Amino acid sequence: MTDTPARLLTLLSLLQTPREWPGSELAGRLGVSSRTIRRDIDRLRDLGYPVEATLGAEGGYRLVAGAAMPPLVLDDEEAVAIAVGLRAGAGHAIEGVEEASVRALAKLEQVLPSRLRHRVGSLQAATVALTRGDGASIDPRTLTTMASATAGRERLRFAYRAADGAGTRRLVEPNRLVSTGWRWYLVAFDLDRDDWRTFRVDRVSEPFATGARFVPRELPMDAVAFVERGLRGGGGGTPAYEVDLRFEAEPEAVPGWLGSAVALPGGGCRVRFSCADAPEWLAVRIALAGLPFTVDGPPSLAAAARALGTRLTSAAVAR
Repeated sequence: MTDTPARLLTLLSLLQTPREWPGSELAGRLGVSSRTIRRDIDRLRDLGYPVEATLGAEGGYRLVAGAAMPPLVLDDEEAVAIAVGLRAGAGHAIEGVEEASVRALAKLEQVLPSRLRHRVGSLQAATVALTRGDGASIDPRTLTTMASATAGRERLRFAYRAADGAGTRRLVEPNRLVSTGWRWYLVAFDLDRDDWRTFRVDRVSEPFATGARFVPRELPMDAVAFVERGLRGGGGGTPAYEVDLRFEAEPEAVPGWLGSAVALPGGGCRVRFSCADAPEWLAVRIALAGLPFTVDGPPSLAAAARALGTRLTSAAVAR
Protein backbone atom coordinates (compact mmCIF):
# COMPACT_ATOMS: atom_id res chain seq x y z
CA MET A 1 0.00 0.00 0.00
CA THR A 2 1.90 3.02 -1.30
CA ASP A 3 -0.73 5.72 -0.61
CA THR A 4 0.42 7.15 2.73
CA PRO A 5 -2.93 8.73 3.86
CA ALA A 6 -4.84 5.57 2.98
CA ARG A 7 -2.22 3.44 4.73
CA LEU A 8 -2.38 5.61 7.88
CA LEU A 9 -6.17 5.27 8.01
CA THR A 10 -5.95 1.50 7.61
CA LEU A 11 -3.27 1.34 10.30
CA LEU A 12 -5.37 3.47 12.62
CA SER A 13 -8.38 1.24 12.01
CA LEU A 14 -6.33 -1.81 13.02
CA LEU A 15 -4.93 -0.14 16.13
CA GLN A 16 -8.40 0.84 17.30
CA THR A 17 -9.15 -2.86 17.75
CA PRO A 18 -8.51 -3.55 21.48
CA ARG A 19 -5.43 -5.76 21.14
CA GLU A 20 -1.68 -5.46 20.75
CA TRP A 21 -0.33 -5.68 17.21
CA PRO A 22 3.21 -6.99 16.52
CA GLY A 23 5.01 -4.73 14.06
CA SER A 24 5.63 -7.66 11.71
CA GLU A 25 1.90 -8.46 11.56
CA LEU A 26 1.02 -4.84 10.80
CA ALA A 27 3.68 -4.76 8.09
CA GLY A 28 2.26 -7.93 6.56
CA ARG A 29 -1.29 -6.57 6.67
CA LEU A 30 -0.30 -3.36 4.93
CA GLY A 31 2.29 -4.80 2.60
CA VAL A 32 5.13 -2.56 3.77
CA SER A 33 8.34 -2.91 5.76
CA SER A 34 8.61 -2.81 9.55
CA ARG A 35 10.58 0.41 9.15
CA THR A 36 7.63 2.01 7.32
CA ILE A 37 5.33 0.88 10.13
CA ARG A 38 7.57 2.62 12.68
CA ARG A 39 7.46 5.84 10.63
CA ASP A 40 3.67 5.62 10.33
CA ILE A 41 3.35 5.09 14.09
CA ASP A 42 5.39 8.27 14.62
CA ARG A 43 3.08 10.13 12.20
CA LEU A 44 0.02 8.99 14.16
CA ARG A 45 1.63 10.15 17.39
CA ASP A 46 2.31 13.54 15.83
CA LEU A 47 -1.40 13.74 14.95
CA GLY A 48 -2.33 13.18 18.60
CA TYR A 49 -2.98 9.43 18.64
CA PRO A 50 -1.45 7.87 21.79
CA VAL A 51 0.18 4.72 20.39
CA GLU A 52 2.12 2.71 22.96
CA ALA A 53 4.97 0.39 21.98
CA THR A 54 6.21 -2.58 23.99
CA LEU A 55 9.62 -4.21 23.54
CA GLY A 56 10.64 -7.83 23.32
CA ALA A 57 9.82 -10.85 21.17
CA GLU A 58 6.11 -10.52 21.96
CA GLY A 59 6.11 -6.71 21.81
CA GLY A 60 4.03 -4.62 19.54
CA TYR A 61 1.80 -1.57 19.27
CA ARG A 62 -1.54 -0.64 20.75
CA LEU A 63 -3.69 2.47 21.03
CA VAL A 64 -4.18 3.68 24.60
CA ALA A 65 -6.41 6.27 26.21
CA GLY A 66 -5.16 9.83 25.84
CA ALA A 67 -6.05 13.27 27.17
CA ALA A 68 -8.49 13.83 24.28
CA MET A 69 -10.29 11.52 21.89
CA PRO A 70 -8.90 11.71 18.35
CA PRO A 71 -11.15 10.89 15.37
CA LEU A 72 -12.32 7.28 15.16
CA VAL A 73 -12.11 5.12 12.07
CA LEU A 74 -15.10 2.77 11.77
CA ASP A 75 -15.75 -0.09 9.39
CA ASP A 76 -19.16 -0.45 7.73
CA GLU A 77 -20.65 -2.76 10.38
CA GLU A 78 -19.47 -0.55 13.25
CA ALA A 79 -20.84 2.61 11.62
CA VAL A 80 -24.24 1.01 11.02
CA ALA A 81 -24.41 -0.33 14.59
CA ILE A 82 -23.57 3.05 16.11
CA ALA A 83 -26.02 4.93 13.87
CA VAL A 84 -28.87 2.55 14.71
CA GLY A 85 -28.12 2.80 18.43
CA LEU A 86 -27.96 6.59 18.34
CA ARG A 87 -31.20 6.77 16.39
CA ALA A 88 -32.96 4.60 18.94
CA GLY A 89 -31.63 6.66 21.85
CA ALA A 90 -32.22 10.05 20.29
CA GLY A 91 -35.77 9.22 19.24
CA HIS A 92 -36.86 8.62 22.82
CA ALA A 93 -34.94 11.32 24.70
CA ILE A 94 -32.86 9.09 26.94
CA GLU A 95 -32.02 10.94 30.14
CA GLY A 96 -28.51 12.29 30.47
CA VAL A 97 -27.30 11.62 26.91
CA GLU A 98 -30.11 13.00 24.78
CA GLU A 99 -28.44 16.13 23.36
CA ALA A 100 -25.09 14.42 22.89
CA SER A 101 -26.82 11.55 21.05
CA VAL A 102 -28.41 13.95 18.59
CA ARG A 103 -25.16 15.84 17.96
CA ALA A 104 -23.23 12.62 17.41
CA LEU A 105 -25.96 11.21 15.15
CA ALA A 106 -26.04 14.37 13.05
CA LYS A 107 -22.26 14.21 12.55
CA LEU A 108 -22.27 10.51 11.73
CA GLU A 109 -25.16 10.58 9.27
CA GLN A 110 -23.62 13.54 7.47
CA VAL A 111 -20.63 11.43 6.44
CA LEU A 112 -22.26 8.00 6.03
CA PRO A 113 -22.09 6.70 2.46
CA SER A 114 -25.49 6.27 0.80
CA ARG A 115 -25.23 2.46 0.95
CA LEU A 116 -24.84 2.61 4.73
CA ARG A 117 -27.61 5.19 5.19
CA HIS A 118 -29.90 2.77 3.34
CA ARG A 119 -28.91 -0.07 5.68
CA VAL A 120 -29.47 2.07 8.76
CA GLY A 121 -32.90 3.10 7.47
CA SER A 122 -33.83 -0.50 6.69
CA LEU A 123 -32.83 -1.69 10.15
CA GLN A 124 -34.72 1.17 11.76
CA ALA A 125 -37.85 0.40 9.74
CA ALA A 126 -37.70 -3.28 10.67
CA THR A 127 -37.55 -2.69 14.43
CA VAL A 128 -39.90 -1.19 16.96
CA ALA A 129 -39.17 0.13 20.45
CA LEU A 130 -41.37 -0.55 23.46
CA THR A 131 -42.35 2.95 24.62
CA ARG A 132 -45.04 4.52 26.71
CA GLY A 133 -47.29 4.81 23.67
CA ASP A 134 -48.42 8.43 23.98
CA GLY A 135 -47.09 9.45 20.57
CA ALA A 136 -44.05 11.33 21.92
CA SER A 137 -41.44 9.18 20.17
CA ILE A 138 -40.04 10.91 17.10
CA ASP A 139 -38.22 10.14 13.89
CA PRO A 140 -34.49 10.63 14.60
CA ARG A 141 -34.14 12.14 11.12
CA THR A 142 -36.30 15.00 12.32
CA LEU A 143 -33.93 15.58 15.24
CA THR A 144 -30.79 15.39 13.13
CA THR A 145 -32.21 17.78 10.53
CA MET A 146 -33.07 20.26 13.27
CA ALA A 147 -29.73 19.80 15.03
CA SER A 148 -27.80 20.36 11.81
CA ALA A 149 -29.82 23.48 10.95
CA THR A 150 -29.30 24.83 14.47
CA ALA A 151 -25.55 24.22 14.41
CA GLY A 152 -25.22 25.58 10.87
CA ARG A 153 -27.45 28.61 11.53
CA GLU A 154 -29.75 27.73 8.64
CA ARG A 155 -33.41 28.68 8.44
CA LEU A 156 -35.70 25.70 8.86
CA ARG A 157 -39.09 24.90 7.29
CA PHE A 158 -41.47 22.27 8.64
CA ALA A 159 -45.11 21.30 9.04
CA TYR A 160 -46.49 21.65 12.56
CA ARG A 161 -49.54 20.08 14.19
CA ALA A 162 -50.98 22.05 17.12
CA ALA A 163 -52.63 20.49 20.18
CA ASP A 164 -56.07 20.91 18.58
CA GLY A 165 -54.92 19.13 15.43
CA ALA A 166 -54.64 22.26 13.26
CA GLY A 167 -51.77 22.10 10.79
CA THR A 168 -49.51 24.99 9.77
CA ARG A 169 -46.28 25.53 7.85
CA ARG A 170 -43.48 27.28 9.73
CA LEU A 171 -40.31 29.09 8.70
CA VAL A 172 -38.01 29.57 11.69
CA GLU A 173 -34.50 30.41 12.79
CA PRO A 174 -33.66 27.53 15.16
CA ASN A 175 -31.91 28.45 18.38
CA ARG A 176 -31.73 25.32 20.54
CA LEU A 177 -33.11 21.81 20.98
CA VAL A 178 -34.13 21.13 24.58
CA SER A 179 -34.92 17.73 26.08
CA THR A 180 -37.04 17.40 29.21
CA GLY A 181 -36.06 13.74 29.58
CA TRP A 182 -39.30 12.54 27.99
CA ARG A 183 -39.95 15.10 25.26
CA TRP A 184 -37.97 17.23 22.81
CA TYR A 185 -38.68 20.91 22.17
CA LEU A 186 -37.30 23.30 19.57
CA VAL A 187 -36.78 26.91 20.59
CA ALA A 188 -36.83 29.08 17.47
CA PHE A 189 -37.66 32.53 16.15
CA ASP A 190 -40.81 32.22 14.03
CA LEU A 191 -40.33 34.55 11.05
CA ASP A 192 -44.01 34.66 10.07
CA ARG A 193 -45.09 35.57 13.60
CA ASP A 194 -42.06 37.75 14.32
CA ASP A 195 -41.62 36.23 17.77
CA TRP A 196 -39.93 33.42 19.67
CA ARG A 197 -41.79 30.13 19.85
CA THR A 198 -41.43 26.67 21.43
CA PHE A 199 -42.34 23.66 19.26
CA ARG A 200 -42.90 20.10 20.40
CA VAL A 201 -40.69 18.07 18.10
CA ASP A 202 -43.03 15.05 18.04
CA ARG A 203 -45.56 17.35 16.32
CA VAL A 204 -43.10 18.38 13.60
CA SER A 205 -43.03 16.73 10.18
CA GLU A 206 -41.26 17.30 6.86
CA PRO A 207 -38.43 19.44 8.27
CA PHE A 208 -35.75 20.67 5.90
CA ALA A 209 -32.96 23.21 6.11
CA THR A 210 -33.46 25.91 3.48
CA GLY A 211 -29.77 26.73 3.07
CA ALA A 212 -30.45 30.39 3.95
CA ARG A 213 -28.08 31.47 6.71
CA PHE A 214 -29.03 33.85 9.50
CA VAL A 215 -27.37 35.90 12.21
CA PRO A 216 -28.52 34.48 15.57
CA ARG A 217 -30.92 36.69 17.51
CA GLU A 218 -30.63 37.09 21.25
CA LEU A 219 -33.10 34.88 23.10
CA PRO A 220 -34.76 36.82 25.96
CA MET A 221 -33.66 34.13 28.44
CA ASP A 222 -31.90 30.77 28.68
CA ALA A 223 -33.44 28.20 26.30
CA VAL A 224 -34.32 25.81 29.13
CA ALA A 225 -36.03 28.58 31.09
CA PHE A 226 -37.88 29.61 27.93
CA VAL A 227 -39.24 26.08 27.48
CA GLU A 228 -40.20 25.87 31.15
CA ARG A 229 -42.05 29.18 30.91
CA GLY A 230 -43.87 27.93 27.82
CA LEU A 231 -44.91 24.74 29.58
CA ARG A 232 -46.25 26.64 32.57
CA GLY A 233 -48.35 28.71 30.20
CA GLY A 234 -49.27 25.82 27.96
CA GLY A 235 -46.96 27.11 25.24
CA GLY A 236 -45.68 23.61 24.55
CA GLY A 237 -49.10 22.63 23.25
CA THR A 238 -50.30 20.84 26.41
CA PRO A 239 -51.55 22.58 29.58
CA ALA A 240 -48.93 22.24 32.31
CA TYR A 241 -49.37 21.73 36.04
CA GLU A 242 -47.16 22.31 39.07
CA VAL A 243 -45.75 19.17 40.69
CA ASP A 244 -44.90 19.10 44.41
CA LEU A 245 -43.13 15.98 45.72
CA ARG A 246 -41.49 14.91 48.96
CA PHE A 247 -38.87 12.15 48.97
CA GLU A 248 -37.56 10.17 51.94
CA ALA A 249 -34.02 10.51 50.65
CA GLU A 250 -31.11 12.91 50.49
CA PRO A 251 -31.33 15.54 47.70
CA GLU A 252 -28.43 14.01 45.78
CA ALA A 253 -30.30 10.70 45.50
CA VAL A 254 -33.15 12.27 43.50
CA PRO A 255 -32.84 11.77 39.70
CA GLY A 256 -31.63 14.86 37.88
CA TRP A 257 -34.56 14.93 35.44
CA LEU A 258 -36.85 15.86 38.34
CA GLY A 259 -34.95 19.10 38.88
CA SER A 260 -33.29 20.51 41.98
CA ALA A 261 -34.18 18.86 45.27
CA VAL A 262 -34.20 20.94 48.47
CA ALA A 263 -33.42 19.33 51.83
CA LEU A 264 -36.17 19.50 54.46
CA PRO A 265 -35.44 20.27 58.14
CA GLY A 266 -36.92 17.01 59.41
CA GLY A 267 -35.16 14.85 56.84
CA GLY A 268 -35.85 14.01 53.24
CA CYS A 269 -36.23 16.58 50.48
CA ARG A 270 -38.77 18.40 48.33
CA VAL A 271 -38.93 18.81 44.55
CA ARG A 272 -41.15 21.23 42.63
CA PHE A 273 -41.37 21.56 38.85
CA SER A 274 -43.76 22.18 35.98
CA CYS A 275 -44.92 19.28 33.83
CA ALA A 276 -47.15 18.86 30.78
CA ASP A 277 -47.08 15.04 30.76
CA ALA A 278 -50.01 12.77 31.56
CA PRO A 279 -50.17 12.30 35.38
CA GLU A 280 -50.40 8.51 34.90
CA TRP A 281 -47.09 8.39 33.03
CA LEU A 282 -45.40 10.81 35.42
CA ALA A 283 -46.46 8.60 38.36
CA VAL A 284 -44.77 5.63 36.72
CA ARG A 285 -41.55 7.57 36.10
CA ILE A 286 -41.41 8.82 39.68
CA ALA A 287 -42.03 5.30 41.02
CA LEU A 288 -39.18 3.96 38.84
CA ALA A 289 -36.79 6.27 40.71
CA GLY A 290 -36.97 3.66 43.49
CA LEU A 291 -37.35 6.19 46.34
CA PRO A 292 -40.23 6.48 48.83
CA PHE A 293 -42.22 9.59 47.90
CA THR A 294 -45.34 11.56 48.71
CA VAL A 295 -47.32 13.62 46.22
CA ASP A 296 -48.38 16.96 47.72
CA GLY A 297 -49.77 18.19 44.41
CA PRO A 298 -51.52 18.28 42.12
CA PRO A 299 -54.52 16.07 43.07
CA SER A 300 -54.52 14.44 39.61
CA LEU A 301 -50.96 13.17 40.13
CA ALA A 302 -51.76 11.98 43.65
CA ALA A 303 -54.76 10.06 42.29
CA ALA A 304 -52.65 8.55 39.52
CA ALA A 305 -49.99 7.44 42.05
CA ARG A 306 -52.66 5.83 44.29
CA ALA A 307 -54.19 4.03 41.31
CA LEU A 308 -50.77 2.79 40.21
CA GLY A 309 -50.01 1.51 43.72
CA THR A 310 -53.36 -0.31 43.88
CA ARG A 311 -52.79 -1.98 40.51
CA LEU A 312 -49.24 -3.05 41.40
CA THR A 313 -50.32 -4.38 44.81
CA SER A 314 -53.14 -6.35 43.20
CA ALA A 315 -50.80 -7.78 40.60
CA ALA A 316 -48.35 -8.89 43.28
CA VAL A 317 -50.92 -10.80 45.34
CA ALA A 318 -50.29 -14.54 45.13
CA ARG A 319 -53.04 -16.46 43.35
